[in-house]
Amino acid sequence: MNTTDGSVFSIDIHADDYALSINTSKEMLELMREGVLDSISIIPNMKCFESCMDMLKREIPSLPFLPKMSVHLNLVEGKHASTWKSLFLASYNPFRFNKYKQLLKHEISEQIERVQSQIAECIDIASSNSIPCSQQHIRIDSHQHTHMIPIVRKALFECLASNNLNCEYIRNSREPLVPFISATSLWKSYSPVNIIKNLILNFYSIKIDNYDESENHEPMYLWGLIMSGKMDPYRVEQLYSPLTSKAAKDNRKLEILFHPGRMLEDELCDEIPISSAQSFYMSSNRDIEKNGARTAKQSQSV
Repeated sequence: MNTTDGSVFSIDIHADDYALSINTSKEMLELMREGVLDSISIIPNMKCFESCMDMLKREIPSLPFLPKMSVHLNLVEGKHASTWKSLFLASYNPFRFNKYKQLLKHEISEQIERVQSQIAECIDIASSNSIPCSQQHIRIDSHQHTHMIPIVRKALFECLASNNLNCEYIRNSREPLVPFISATSLWKSYSPVNIIKNLILNFYSIKIDNYDESENHEPMYLWGLIMSGKMDPYRVEQLYSPLTSKAAKDNRKLEILFHPGRMLEDELCDEIPISSAQSFYMSSNRDIEKNGARTAKQSQSV
């Protein structure tokens, strides 16, 4: 994308939670058919994983392009689930740190292996059907941004090194605050919890910046924390220019994160707490975010 001053930077319209449920995946595929999504994240540890991947592979020949695909590490749901709080506390507990880190490395390795083999097959299908896909190596992010927590980040880095995995991207959940503060008319629409999340993740983002520099990766900003759960078309439209300008000024690519696609009531299972499903995965805000992604794509094309 060209900016007003003639510089060039990249914008990535991204959707999390493919393979969360069958219907969530179907609705994400709808956006893929429209060419809206530049990249997606795939959850490794839901029972519907293989069915959702089969569904994606059937669709690839009819897609305008195959989005880049990331392993969406899920350490807070499914089997062997932890909580954000327990992972955070373990990061600063010298008596638990090493043992817990080893358990995390094992789980992370399993999840990466499970998704990466499927991603390789998807890329092969795209290539054999002349469907463009620019992905070259493994990509990593995580559910609830847990890979930013120190103990998880260290386990992930050790896992990548010990398995000789060439990683082209690890999400840096670093969201600039200035554009949100400047949009005074939107202040009341921001969630205080999400602002706190933004500040914590910005603090942890320094280590990912250091990793990107060491690996010659393009540094990035993420847009989707303060507005997490409700990336609606109106606010996307209002903030698109300030956030893209900020990213361009700071020489960072911008990943715009959406959570489109609703889980249906009959898809509820014991892998996900009912409270989380009802407040987030089954929420009508998922439909709002679906349209928000379309708005971002329209703005990207201007």
